[in-house]
Order: sequence, then C-alpha cells, then structure tokens
Amino acid sequence: MRLLGLLFCLVTAPQGVLSQVQLKESGPGLVKPSQTLSLTCTVTGGSITSSYYGWSWIRQTPGKGLEYIGGIAYSGSTYYSPSFKSRTSISRDTSKNQFSLQLSSVTTEDTAVYYCARDTVRGSQCEPRHKPPAGRQEGLGCSGCSRPPGGTQDH
Repeated sequence: MRLLGLLFCLVTAPQGVLSQVQLKESGPGLVKPSQTLSLTCTVTGGSITSSYYGWSWIRQTPGKGLEYIGGIAYSGSTYYSPSFKSRTSISRDTSKNQFSLQLSSVTTEDTAVYYCARDTVRGSQCEPRHKPPAGRQEGLGCSGCSRPPGGTQDH
C-alpha cells in the first residue's frame, strides 16, 4: 500500500510595526494521512496570559481563503470552529509561553499553510464598525469579541 504524505507549511508572521510581540510556529512539515498534526506557537515579547488577548490558529488551503480553526483566550478558555471541533484540540503551556494545535485524522484536504495569530479580545464591549446614518441602527457590531463568530466555546 502506497503511503501519501501531506505537506504542512509553517509561516512565521512578520513582526508588526507597532508591536514587539512575535509568534513563531514549529512542528513537522510532513504528516501522513490518518495521523495527528501537532503544531506549537511560541510567543515572545508578551505573555499568553495577558488580559485582552486571545491566541488563534488559522489556515489557508491552496486556492482558498483563510479558515479559522480555533483559539485559546488569555483565561484558558478554548474556542473551536464547528467544522474542526470534533478533531481539534488547542492547549497552552504558560511556563513556556506557548500554545499548541492538535488536528487528528488528517487527510489530503488538510494540506494547507497553518498560521498562529494574536487577536484582541474585548468581551462584550461593542463599537460601531462604521457610523450609521442618523436614526438607523445598521452597522453596529463587535469590533472584537471574546468568542469568534461561528466558533463554539469550551471551558
């Protein structure tokens, strides 16, 4: 039986102009079908337990847009996109300032560039995304939420 290999590319996010926080992904570049992909993101220049920040995993498959996989809040609460929830686990190691992704039962459909990212968490504080015309309520929404849209929370 011929084994197929899956290529998982890791891309380190460039350092932001206004931020000294850096994230660096690490893990295997090749995982065989049915195995578990394990990736780790090491954060420098800031703590993963700092209030108002969440830490996420996203991916981009060839020829497609970005997909949100899930994330972990500074409090340790985890969030998963419904399409990944059944085979995804996100955890953290505060002593190493790292958070990790495990994606089980991978298939060729999981071939993608995987990114770790920091996002701002504002909880229930909502602001207008743009100023609506006088007397209208359209355009209101959270500019940052403690739970990503479409994600489900685990405790």
